[in-house]
Amino acid sequence: MIKVIFLLLNFFSCLMLTAQKTVAVKCGNILDVRTGKLLSNKIIFIRANKIESITDATSFKQKADTLIDLSAYYVLPGLIDSHTHVLLQGDITSEDYDSQLFKESIPYRTIRATKSCLQSLRNGFTTIRDLGTEGAGYADVDLKKAIAKGLIPGPRMFVSTLALNTTGHYPVAEKDYAWELKLPKGLKEITGADEARKAVREQIAYGADWIKIYADRGYQKLENGGYKSIPNFTKEEIEAIADETIKSRRSLAAHAVTPDGIIYAINAGAKSIEHGFGMNDECMQLMVQKNIFWCPTIYVNEYVAEGRAKAGSPINKYFAESEPATFKKAMKYGVKIAYGTDIGGYDWTYPQTKDFEYFIKYGMQPLQAIQTATINGAELLGQTGLIGEIIPGAFADIIAIKNNPLIDITILGNVKWVMKDGLVWKNEK
Repeated sequence: MIKVIFLLLNFFSCLMLTAQKTVAVKCGNILDVRTGKLLSNKIIFIRANKIESITDATSFKQKADTLIDLSAYYVLPGLIDSHTHVLLQGDITSEDYDSQLFKESIPYRTIRATKSCLQSLRNGFTTIRDLGTEGAGYADVDLKKAIAKGLIPGPRMFVSTLALNTTGHYPVAEKDYAWELKLPKGLKEITGADEARKAVREQIAYGADWIKIYADRGYQKLENGGYKSIPNFTKEEIEAIADETIKSRRSLAAHAVTPDGIIYAINAGAKSIEHGFGMNDECMQLMVQKNIFWCPTIYVNEYVAEGRAKAGSPINKYFAESEPATFKKAMKYGVKIAYGTDIGGYDWTYPQTKDFEYFIKYGMQPLQAIQTATINGAELLGQTGLIGEIIPGAFADIIAIKNNPLIDITILGNVKWVMKDGLVWKNEK
């Protein structure tokens, strides 16, 4: 009860801040996420919801309605998670997933998602790309609107509504249930290029910022250590989806795990590859050539691997074994990496910053890892200069931590202070 009261008080105090015109934030060290330099003893001057200027504290002369002292902290731009599912609450097994689709109404799932949104914001992720409601219709659009209007607290959202797949190629699998039942699906199914175009138009009409497809299925490990799968779409179908998406000034994200899905998704026009656990050299070369982003989602694979292996599917364990070499090779090729967790695929009470640790373990420098969740994420979302940096003209999305993340990346899992759009949403200083 005390926690609920605190959250409500914090929420209403944030709303009251909208009446204030200017905020000055005194920073001990600001991390320049492009160069890795620490800028000491600076003042960030904020007007409304944007950063107006950054000046030395010793020469700062402007008057502000509010002064916030972060002089004992390391200050970074708000983080960006480019692959989330706020309407999911963990689904290690198919039974976990089915339970949410069949036993929880969309209004109930949306209510639970408001908690996920708040959790993400308090974790320091001030922007997310939510890649699919998994059967909850267009509730992600409602959440995005409610956050934007100040009705509920949460990160800035870019949403994809219902992901697209071809008929019969995604859970819930009819073969597991009585054939007389017409069961709900976690996405939108299509057959043929005309239905593909119609589905894209429908998602956009309801408010999709991105279109997501499931490009492949049926993953298998080969004797040579590589992977193969079954492509879900015909050439005509996937090209129709991509063409309609791009013509509508939207972008295409592809859940694609092996070369069979990755290569034809990229060639069709996908802007990002999600997961990509089984990618090979050809995939990486093509991604660099066409400036395609990769969201590796490493921790979620580790999280589900054991449970799914016990349920009879060991493929995620195989992916976990080959992931370090795949990641290192992608770095060597120069593949652009955007931080994406797939949280919701694992429970929202678990760390949203865990993937940073894997990035470091697999060879990234701390600054590179931070860039995946700042400037790289901003570029992927077409928001360069607005999010992912503390610069004049950017939204006032700022987080504060106690220690230097360039020395210990795990400190990002202990964010003490969060500002989004010029409003303070977490203050544990």
